[in-house]
Amino acid sequence: MSAPVTSDPQAKSALPGGLEELRALPAAELPQLAARIRRFLIEGVCATGGHLGPNLGVVELTLGLHRVFDSPHDALIFDTGHQAYVHKLLTGRDKEFDTLRQEGGLSGYPSHSESVHDLVENSHASTALSYADGLAKARQLAGESDRAVVAVIGDGALTGGMAFEALNNLGAAFDRPVVIVLNDNGRSYAPTTGALAEHLNDLKFGGGAETCRNLFTDLGFTYYGPVDGHNTREIEQVLRRARTLNRPVVVHVKTVKGKGYPPAERDEADCLHAVGTVEVATGYPVHTGKPAAASWTSVFGTELHRLATQHPDVMAITASMLRPTGLHLMEQAFPERVFDVGIAEQHAVTSAAGMAMAGLHPVVAIYATFLNRAFDQVLMDVALHRLGVTFVADRAGITGPDGPSHHGMWDLGVFAQVPGLRIAAPRDGARLKELLAEAVAITDGPSLLRFPKGSTPPDLPALQRVEAGDVLFRSRAGSLDVLLVAVGAMAHRAFRAAAELADFGISATVLDPRWVNPLPPALTDLAARHRLVVTIEDGQRQSGVGTSLLQVLNDRAATVPVVRLGLPRAFIEPGSRERLLEQAGLSAEAIVKAVLVARSTGTTSGNHRVPHPHTPPAESATAAARRSTR
Repeated sequence: MSAPVTSDPQAKSALPGGLEELRALPAAELPQLAARIRRFLIEGVCATGGHLGPNLGVVELTLGLHRVFDSPHDALIFDTGHQAYVHKLLTGRDKEFDTLRQEGGLSGYPSHSESVHDLVENSHASTALSYADGLAKARQLAGESDRAVVAVIGDGALTGGMAFEALNNLGAAFDRPVVIVLNDNGRSYAPTTGALAEHLNDLKFGGGAETCRNLFTDLGFTYYGPVDGHNTREIEQVLRRARTLNRPVVVHVKTVKGKGYPPAERDEADCLHAVGTVEVATGYPVHTGKPAAASWTSVFGTELHRLATQHPDVMAITASMLRPTGLHLMEQAFPERVFDVGIAEQHAVTSAAGMAMAGLHPVVAIYATFLNRAFDQVLMDVALHRLGVTFVADRAGITGPDGPSHHGMWDLGVFAQVPGLRIAAPRDGARLKELLAEAVAITDGPSLLRFPKGSTPPDLPALQRVEAGDVLFRSRAGSLDVLLVAVGAMAHRAFRAAAELADFGISATVLDPRWVNPLPPALTDLAARHRLVVTIEDGQRQSGVGTSLLQVLNDRAATVPVVRLGLPRAFIEPGSRERLLEQAGLSAEAIVKAVLVARSTGTTSGNHRVPHPHTPPAESATAAARRSTR
C-alpha cells in the first residue's frame, strides 16, 4: 500500500540538473529520486490537469532509459506520448512544468519545438514502432551504428494494427538494432482486452518467460523479461544488455499505472489516467461552487443505453475507450452487445460493417480525431455497401489543452466526401438525443453524429421546424436580410450574435440545419433568397459546411454572398476551448463583426474580399465559379 502523499517543497529543486548529472548519480540514490519525481508529478498535474496515472507508472523506467541511452544522440520515441512527463522533467523542462497544457506553455505530449529530445509529436497510438523502423533504416544506411533507436510502447497501444505491421518488419531485420520497451501495465484506459493481453499475462505470470518461446521470439526478436518496472537496478541492467545486441530486442517491463499515489491506485475505472484540476489529498475534482452540467458524452451514453433497451439490434463498438466515450452504461446493462476491440479503429469500423451485413445496427463511438484513422474503412467497407452503421465522433471541433493531434477539427471536411454518409451536428443535449434516435433508425447507409468536448449548453428550443432545419431566432418575420447558418454547438453563439445585430438595425435569422451533410435542398433555397449568408462551424472553414453550401449555390448560379466562419487550415496549439474558438473568429462578437464588415464593404451586392484577419471574405457563388476556372 502506498504511503499518503505529502507536499515536498524541495522536490522541484532536488531534480537532477541535467542528464549528465542523472547518469553520474549513484544507483543507490535512484529510489529516492523516483519518490521525489512522483511527488512533483502529483502536485504539478493535480494543479494543471493532465495525464497522471500513466506518468506515475513510468518514473523508474524513464530514469533507466536516460541513464543507459544518450538522448538526443540516441533516439527515444514515446508511443502516444502522454507518458512523457518524466522525460520532460529530466530534459530540462521542470521549471516550466506549471504551464503544462496551457496556452503558450508545455505541451502535454512530446514537442520538437520544446526540446531536441522530443522526436515524435503525433500523439495517436501505435505509431512508435513504425517511426523506429524508419529511423533504424536511415541510420543503418548512414553507417551510424553507434546511435541506438528505442521505442517505448504500452500494451494497450500494441493492440493497434500499425504496431503489428511494424513488428512484422522489425523482427525480420536481424542486423538492424531497435530496442522495443514494452511498458505493460495491463491497461490503456481500462484493462487491455483480447488475445494479446492474455499472452502478455501468460508471460508475466507464467514463470520462465525469458527462456520460453513466445510471440516476439517467433517474430525474430530477442526477448528480455518480464522486468520489474519499479526496480531501478533491474531496469538498468536489462536495458544495458539490450543495447549491446546488434539486433531487434523486446524488453518487457511490468509497471503499475498510478504507482505511488493511493487515489490513482484505487481508481478502478482508469487509475486517474487523465484528470482536470483535482485535490492532491483525494484525487477528486476541485469544487467550483457551481453545479456541473451534464457532459455531451454522458448525455450520449445515457441515450444510447435507452435506445439499446428498446432496440435489441443496437450494438456498440469502441476502440479501447469504453468509459471515455460513454459506453460503460450500455456495457453494464448489455455486456454481450458492447465490444472493445483495442486501439484498432480500422478493425472497429469493418467489424461494424460485418455486423450491419447480418442485420444489426452497430454504433461505433470514437473520438473525432481518431476516427480519421479509419477513413478508408468508412468509405469502402461501410458506405460503398450502403450499410446502416452509426458513427459517433466525440470531441469534435476544438478540444482545448491536448493540442494539434487531439483537436477533432477534420471530420466535417474529411467525411463529407463519403457518398451516402449523413452527418448530424446537435446544438444541445436535447438535440443529441433526438438526432441519435434518428441516426440509429437509418438502415440504407451510414450516419455520423458529431459533438464537442465538455458540458452541454442549455437547451435552445426552435421557434419553428422547417424543411431546412430549426429556426432558432428571427428578428423580423419575413426578413430576408442576413441568414446565420449555425452548425451544432455554434448555435448559441449565432443566437447571441443575431440578438446583437438587432441593436444595429440588422435583421438576422438563425438556422440550425441539424443534418449538415448532405445539406437539405430547402436550405439552399432559403439561402439563395437572402442578401447575405454567414456559416458558422467548428471545423475547417475551407472544407466544411460553408464550402458545401457555397458549392451548391454555385451550381444553381445563385449570387448571394457567403461568409464562411470556421477553423483555419492549420495545426492549432493547446489552449482553452473558448479562447481558441475566439481566436478563430467564432465568438458572438466576431460573428457580428463579420456581418458588419460584409455589409459595409458592399459584399451583399457582389464579390468583395474582407481584409480583417478573423473575418473571411464573403464570396458569391458566381465569384467562386470564376475563381475555380482560373
